[in-house]
Amino acid sequence: MTDQSQPPEADIPVKPTSASRTTLSHIMTGNDTNLLGTVHGGVIMKLVDDAAGAVAGRHSGGPAVTASMDEMVFLEPVRVGDLVHVRAQVNWTGRSSMEVGVRVMAERWNESTPAQQVGSAYLVFAAVDEAGKPRRVPQVAPETERDKRRYQEAQIRRTHRLARRRAIKELREQRAAEGIDD
Repeated sequence: MTDQSQPPEADIPVKPTSASRTTLSHIMTGNDTNLLGTVHGGVIMKLVDDAAGAVAGRHSGGPAVTASMDEMVFLEPVRVGDLVHVRAQVNWTGRSSMEVGVRVMAERWNESTPAQQVGSAYLVFAAVDEAGKPRRVPQVAPETERDKRRYQEAQIRRTHRLARRRAIKELREQRAAEGIDD
């Protein structure tokens, strides 16, 4: 029997960062190239979204949808023949949302040199039920000092996202009140 004085969230488990961490690897081919002959950024973004979605679904224990891509940084071009590793983990959780951090690494398929970081991204996912409505997610428990830093940085990004959304909404309301039709 559960204690009725406890909120329903008390039944939501806490999961360690490592519980849903994953790596998706893919070799880049000629079909993945852009007009410059390097791998198209959209191909990398899809791999990032795929890996982040798998992590969000694992962590939340069910369907999760991409709510936003907060930041996507391309550090180096990816070439045909590169073996790309997309590493993802939940950095932070809210009530029904999760920030997933993604690091993109690439190495030549036929060389024994270490992989180098070629990109990174932060995505926000919302866990949804069968009707597409938000559902609770387990809180993430950072395990290492790096996980703790990522958790803190994710909180900062969330604060900035919410402040930006609020400021834009206020600006639009102000312009509408002034009769400015955009």
